[in-house]
Amino acid sequence: MKISKYSIRKLALCNAFISIAFLCLQNVQAQKYGGNPVIEGIFTADPCPLVYNDTLYLFTGRDEQIEGREGFLMNEWQVFSTSDMYDYTSHGSLLSIEDFDWAAGNAFASHVVERDGKFWWYVSLTHKNIRVNEGFAIGVAVADHPLGPYKDAKGSAIVTDKTPNAIPLNIDPAVFVDDDGQTYLFWGSWGEARVVKLKDNMIEMDGKVQTLELKNFFEAPFVHKKGDTYYMTYAGSGYPSKTEYATSKSITGPWTYQGVVNELLPISATNHQGVVEFRDNWYFVYHNAQLPTGGVFRRSVSIDKLEYTEDGLIKTVERTKTSVPAIDKSGKTIQTENSKKD
Repeated sequence: MKISKYSIRKLALCNAFISIAFLCLQNVQAQKYGGNPVIEGIFTADPCPLVYNDTLYLFTGRDEQIEGREGFLMNEWQVFSTSDMYDYTSHGSLLSIEDFDWAAGNAFASHVVERDGKFWWYVSLTHKNIRVNEGFAIGVAVADHPLGPYKDAKGSAIVTDKTPNAIPLNIDPAVFVDDDGQTYLFWGSWGEARVVKLKDNMIEMDGKVQTLELKNFFEAPFVHKKGDTYYMTYAGSGYPSKTEYATSKSITGPWTYQGVVNELLPISATNHQGVVEFRDNWYFVYHNAQLPTGGVFRRSVSIDKLEYTEDGLIKTVERTKTSVPAIDKSGKTIQTENSKKD
């Protein structure tokens, strides 16, 4: 059978369209779930929430370990977004180990912050050449939009095993830009917490690394501010970890221990959190291991309400399977198909 040039061209165009559609689906996928975990399809962990242009972005790690095997296997970070706390769009992997020439592996927890119209993505990775203790280092990528493209902002790590007053495991960076514009980099693990000021360029330390005194601290520091109070949440009480917190009237402390925010998780030994205000609602973003075949090394991002007492203390989070309600542009709860069934 003879095939015309028109037919060949038509077939090629169809194949091209299918390929493009497939690639688009790989990189941008919308899901309507309305439950916890809020992300399905892949295993996600160590979430960092960020609000920008009336959209909530979730920056997460990705657990790739095979079911039944031990150890964390993490090579990239993922980005998701929502405008109503119900529909979540996956933007795929926007940053990976390969984006840092100095890095050898282990794409552990990260944190994204906006300053002066740029987005700074701080990451923890093992270093190719510098290893005194565990070999982990902290670097940063930068972009003009939360969805990138991101590039290594410095070309080398900010913190390594050779940084004075570094710790054996330099992971879990958390960055906070105070009201006066001063930026602070927090990090820590294995019971040791550190903080250092950053210069305005966001890639260099401005002064010496300071030791943080936090009761029960284990890892995963995260700072947010409500009113005139600073809240330091962190994984505490050893491993497995709860989420605990302290408060201060100054970003530099001293920090007063206040109690537990999130109790031990049923399966996940780690308890890594982020806190965010979105349209006058406060949310606690964390991971558990509640997807089918989930486990200690196969975690999943979830979201529940964060509530405060009248005197400004954080109530213990009530974990749910339904997650938080969908909201409209004013932040009010709206009906969804799932909420009608609940």
